[in-house]
Amino acid sequence: MKRSVEIVVISDVHLGSIGSKAKELYFYLKSIKPRMLIMNGDIIDMWQFKKRHWNIYHTKLIRLILKLINNGVTVHYITGNHDEELRRFKGFKISNFKISNKLILNLNGKKTWFFHGDVFDITMQHSKWLTRLGSYGYDLLILLNFIINKIYFISKKEKTSFSKKIKKNIKQAVKYINQFENTIVEIAENHGFTSVVCGHIHEPCIKTFKLKNKNIEYLNSGDWVENLTSLEYNNGNWEIYKFNYSDFKTDESFKPINKIFNEMLDDYNILTK
Repeated sequence: MKRSVEIVVISDVHLGSIGSKAKELYFYLKSIKPRMLIMNGDIIDMWQFKKRHWNIYHTKLIRLILKLINNGVTVHYITGNHDEELRRFKGFKISNFKISNKLILNLNGKKTWFFHGDVFDITMQHSKWLTRLGSYGYDLLILLNFIINKIYFISKKEKTSFSKKIKKNIKQAVKYINQFENTIVEIAENHGFTSVVCGHIHEPCIKTFKLKNKNIEYLNSGDWVENLTSLEYNNGNWEIYKFNYSDFKTDESFKPINKIFNEMLDDYNILTK
């Protein structure tokens, strides 16, 4: 039985990169029945894209999203910095699918602003080369994590995450995250929003800030590289969903890759009729 969810927000999937957990996201989306899916940036990683990292579950995930669109689910693709090339297609719409740079919804009386968050990242605006360099370093950490965790698995030790430890323990990383959140909240308040939903920094959270005697809700959907989190909205409330491996059986038999591409083509033909 699939769980019904009014709105699901995912971000920072980084399809085509070494760390993308497309398989886990595929099983999560298969387990729910959303009315609206908001993909809040960096879904496809056009900076780090490598064909060898695009496995069968990347394809299955794309096909599943096409199926959701075909079944009447509203799907918003909000662009981020790793898929910024798609910003030229802002306003593109086909069936229930739309590409945009931001989304504004009125949810239970709350004016809510959805956007990736990179446009207010000082590093992105003034030192894009440094951001790209950091992205390569992050990928190196993910690869190192993968190797070390394989050894830990054989030794029956608990998995670890170097990048998460760096974020929590290095003062500059903590300062950057806090500065990002404060900047986003201030801008949201200045524009009359009571809630703001971002991605970009791979730190899932739900916080309430008080500015000028107003409560501003800040939400971040995290990522599908390490945290494996999303935001779910039901009955006027937001919650962070955290993927749990024990909840899913991953022994699904694979279909031949050419059959999957043919099915994707069929879905596209249905949408464009």
